[in-house]
Amino acid sequence: MPNLQSRSAKFQLHFQAWKPQACKPQAWKLLSIAFFSGLAMSLAVAPLNWWGLAWVSLVPLWVIVNDDRQKAGGRIISPTACAIAWGIGYHGSALSEIRGLHPLMWLGIPWIASIAITFFCWAFITLWGVALVVIWQWGMRFGDRIWGLGNREIAFSLFRVLLGTALWCGVETLCNLTPLAWTSISYTQSPGNLTILHLGQLSGAMTVTAAIAAVNGLLAEAWMSRQADTKERQSYFLSAIAITLFLTCHLLGYWLYRQPLNDLATSALKVGIVQGNVPTRIKLFSEGLQRAEAGYAEGYTTLVEQGAEAVLTPEGALPFLWNDRSRANSLFYQAVLAKQKVAWLGTFTAQKGGVARSLLTLNQQGEAISRYDKVKLVPLGEYIPFQEWLGGLVSKLTTVAENGLPGTLNQQLDTPFGRAIASICYDSAFPEVFRSQAARGGQFILTASNLDPYSEVLMAQHQAQDLMRAIETDRWAVRATNTGYSGVIDPHGRIVWRSQPQIYEIHAATIYRRQTQTGYVRWGDWLTPLLLTLATIVGVTQWVRSRNT
Repeated sequence: MPNLQSRSAKFQLHFQAWKPQACKPQAWKLLSIAFFSGLAMSLAVAPLNWWGLAWVSLVPLWVIVNDDRQKAGGRIISPTACAIAWGIGYHGSALSEIRGLHPLMWLGIPWIASIAITFFCWAFITLWGVALVVIWQWGMRFGDRIWGLGNREIAFSLFRVLLGTALWCGVETLCNLTPLAWTSISYTQSPGNLTILHLGQLSGAMTVTAAIAAVNGLLAEAWMSRQADTKERQSYFLSAIAITLFLTCHLLGYWLYRQPLNDLATSALKVGIVQGNVPTRIKLFSEGLQRAEAGYAEGYTTLVEQGAEAVLTPEGALPFLWNDRSRANSLFYQAVLAKQKVAWLGTFTAQKGGVARSLLTLNQQGEAISRYDKVKLVPLGEYIPFQEWLGGLVSKLTTVAENGLPGTLNQQLDTPFGRAIASICYDSAFPEVFRSQAARGGQFILTASNLDPYSEVLMAQHQAQDLMRAIETDRWAVRATNTGYSGVIDPHGRIVWRSQPQIYEIHAATIYRRQTQTGYVRWGDWLTPLLLTLATIVGVTQWVRSRNT
């Protein structure tokens, strides 16, 4: 009995110690600051394009994670909780267009189940992004404990900026190796800040991420130094470095932006684009199939008559398996035979082990002479992850009827006009898909996407992704989507033409084949491993010195 009373007393003491802390107004204040600063970061994303917010929106979280005053006086709230709040504010808001999945009643799914599926997908991808922020925060705390707890010298502040920048680039790089990647902080600058996006030619999107993280870190360290009684001069110094870094990055980006393209007339290629505007809710049924066949055949014919040498169609333009039987009955195939011009057809192909979402190069005789299969399939939308273990459970929360078969990174889309860089929809969020093809001789970018049933928000964000890929690889990009935004983007990220959403539209534009090799295309993302290596070397050196003093 005494032992039981003792345990009860201990529990009451722990509860009393926890309860006031959890309900402190300061704790809610910090959580709110973290959440709204993450929300501010999301406002920098297309279509709002308030890109300037990205250069300060990480500061509050950085301060909360690293502020020495909390360490000395006891934590008001866990930094992990604030990292979660920031992640929900940024990733949850930036990915909110996923709500466009609802309604799914046309698939025979009840209204309440449609809501559940949409909410599940939104929550899952938001928590995925939150996990990245939490990992970054853990890394910062670990480095602080090992290498400099309580150290407020300027050298350690600079080291912490190096560490935080390296870790942020590291977690985003890891994210790009997973099936879910979209909200890198680098794409907060697209398409609004073309100048800084040109740093992507050096080491890809991580160059832009590093610049944003470093400037935020320096400003945060300056603010924390300002709060210390004797660190005012240090605060000014760190602020000056932040401003200098910001200006230097933009000046370098502006210099790259101003480089002439020097495209030769002999490399010109007139490409036609057909935006079919066939909603997904009818696309897979007889009405949609007839509308797609007629619309794409007519668009192809008209564009060829306007002088197009090749015509690009969206992802799944003809939503059936392309084989000898279906081809013979296809109006689009008959149009190609009649006009004898190249077409890039978005369709489906049967491959060993499954069905691939493919982009076919049809020559003048209508023969498929090359094929690109979509590499990055959408989890729960185009395949069920870990189907052997989770298939039965997850199938109740997804619209997947059959698992898709992904393509490989070593694909090559050879065409009568030279090798192309191909991508299908979700591939656009993965820079390596484009880089690897550019390194093997891809001369221009072809992107085929669906984007239905989503709103203009996702259309703008998808365009922003392709715009970054065009700059990083120094290539002209042609985009054909089902519902918008189709378009043409030059190697400097300038949008030459963009379609209106939710309408049938065709357009012909001249692009140029290019064979340049940017630093990123040649060497990939060399910056992230360099930053991680430097942070490790400096951190270990700091740790050894602290042990010897």
